[in-house]
Amino acid sequence: MRTLGIDLETFSEVDIKKAGLYHYAENSEILLFAYAWDDDPVQVVDVAQGEELPEDVLSALWDKGVAKTAYNAAFEIHVINHWLMLQPDFEIMQDLGEWPLDPAQWYCTMILGYTLGLPGGLEAVGKVLKLEEDKQKLAVGKRLIQYFSKPCKPSMSNGRRTRNLPEHNPERWDLFKEYCKQDVESERAIRKRMEEFSPNERERRLWCLDQKINDHGVLIDWDLVNAAIRIDEAFKEKIMQEAKDLTGLPNPNSNAQALNWIERMEGCRPKSLDKAARVELMEQAKTPETKKFLQYKDLLGKTSVKKYIAMQNARCRDGRLHGMLQFYGASRTGRWAGRLVQIHNLPQNHMKDLDTARAAVKDGDFETVSMLYDNPPDVLSQLIRVAFIAPRGKRFIVADFAAIEARVIAWIAEEKWRMKAFAEGRDIYCASATQMFGVPVVKHGVNGELRAKGKIAELACGYGGGTGALAAFGAEKMGLSMEDMDSIIKKWRRASPHIVQMWRDVEECAKRAIRTRMEIKYRKGITFAVKKRILFLRLPSGRCIAYAKPGIEREERFDRSSIAYDGVQPSGGWGREYTWGGKLTENIVQATARDCLATAMLRLDAAGYRIVMHVHDEVVLEMPEGEGSLADACRIMGEPIPWAPGLLLRADGYETGQKDNYYRKD
Repeated sequence: MRTLGIDLETFSEVDIKKAGLYHYAENSEILLFAYAWDDDPVQVVDVAQGEELPEDVLSALWDKGVAKTAYNAAFEIHVINHWLMLQPDFEIMQDLGEWPLDPAQWYCTMILGYTLGLPGGLEAVGKVLKLEEDKQKLAVGKRLIQYFSKPCKPSMSNGRRTRNLPEHNPERWDLFKEYCKQDVESERAIRKRMEEFSPNERERRLWCLDQKINDHGVLIDWDLVNAAIRIDEAFKEKIMQEAKDLTGLPNPNSNAQALNWIERMEGCRPKSLDKAARVELMEQAKTPETKKFLQYKDLLGKTSVKKYIAMQNARCRDGRLHGMLQFYGASRTGRWAGRLVQIHNLPQNHMKDLDTARAAVKDGDFETVSMLYDNPPDVLSQLIRVAFIAPRGKRFIVADFAAIEARVIAWIAEEKWRMKAFAEGRDIYCASATQMFGVPVVKHGVNGELRAKGKIAELACGYGGGTGALAAFGAEKMGLSMEDMDSIIKKWRRASPHIVQMWRDVEECAKRAIRTRMEIKYRKGITFAVKKRILFLRLPSGRCIAYAKPGIEREERFDRSSIAYDGVQPSGGWGREYTWGGKLTENIVQATARDCLATAMLRLDAAGYRIVMHVHDEVVLEMPEGEGSLADACRIMGEPIPWAPGLLLRADGYETGQKDNYYRKD
């Protein structure tokens, strides 16, 4: 099969970081089309100045016998799709099935990098792989993108124009062509370095399904979104005026003005007015005016409509949001990452009168919302989920894996009592509390108060977490002391000895593989092996997690011998990272849970279910009335997986109705 490497330079007035790929693509134009056949020299087609694509390149776009490659191939696919729509013979192409382009014919080098734990950017990957680079050319390239690919500010010196065209600076334009050519060469060099580690065919099919999901997108209730933003603005204006009336300050949002005012009221000057400082100051404040002002500051600082604004920015012409999921965005586990609206951290909705609140906000009546609810920003925040709606004649089927990580870790570690609890359909938090405290625990029944401790232990302790992990999951808010937390940890670990042993075993397997360069087997098909200076952790599914340049080094923070590797750091840079048994267990369990979801999604798609998004371990299906069912979708998700014999899976969920045809947290 021949390979055609492609890179585009484009212009759009839309900011891709705010609007996302799909909205950007439908408002873009191609300036330069660079390509290279196999190892041939790179060619650049100057589309902006009227040059046309050679016939062999144009026909290759839908030729199954040609593998198209690009760095972040989704960008090239969707920009070219939009460009093809503008061609005179577009209807003929559409009739022939040549539009839209088939993602199955494309290969994404960025995704290949993600599977090896590499960073996302082309330049960053090049640095990690130590490819030759000309830093001056890279800097010039960024300036050229700013000059030609984005709008410019009109001024006297540029003739009041709003964009720069080739004729405005021919020398820069020639440099721009060279820069575009260089990107094709870089992508090809990176691909050649990594192609022997290409994902298996199942991952290829999953990437294609991911494109299908993002292409379809989700419909948004724009009346609700627009009304929510207006109500938030009215509420902020009201609170701002009340803060002005209280303090006499021209701008209570100014920290300098606010600190001066508090100093006059309290006789001391706080160092900060951030959230933590406001909590502390609220407890120490002497005057009711200061306490009231701090409440105003809290309300003014709420970002309850940030996601609504993100929706507006990313709105596409069909009224839907597209591209909210990034395949392999969490490269350590292979899980998806959220983009744009960040659907993985949507606020939960706990309101009993969700329909009433939704209707009140959608009407846009600020006075009614203020009268019905004490905290309008909190209401708006809880309603973000319900902005996702099914179109007329369709409904959502939402199915969620039940306790998937708890099931996976019990299966891999072979913790028998846990497997038995799942087989009997018992509540895992009650079962855990029963095992920990040695008494029967029933939800809303006998010893029911212990369930909360079982729950927090399950959430915090499975991957070697200590008191810090319990605190992060809210142990202190439950009133638990350090002694209480320490006791819970000890009880949980005594109740789950096989999981505790798993932490030790997987760490030892990884270290042995690093020391001996031999393949070390654990269980359930999990193996550790070093190849080409990469530690590959093979999962039960056959997919691998990659740790580059592994070694065993002293970790100064904890004064212990740890597994070290090169990876993306929390700051976003590239550097030395450390891992250990509990963290490896977390990677294994979360990656396996991801593979269970992936298997379920491929099965659902094959059964005719339209997946429009998925959040953590939950799938959202958009189906015509009368087609499909919750019971059938849950059955498909709960079917045994060939590579995971004995893993007990179960899914629950809900279907939306005519009156509540929107997404929510059930």
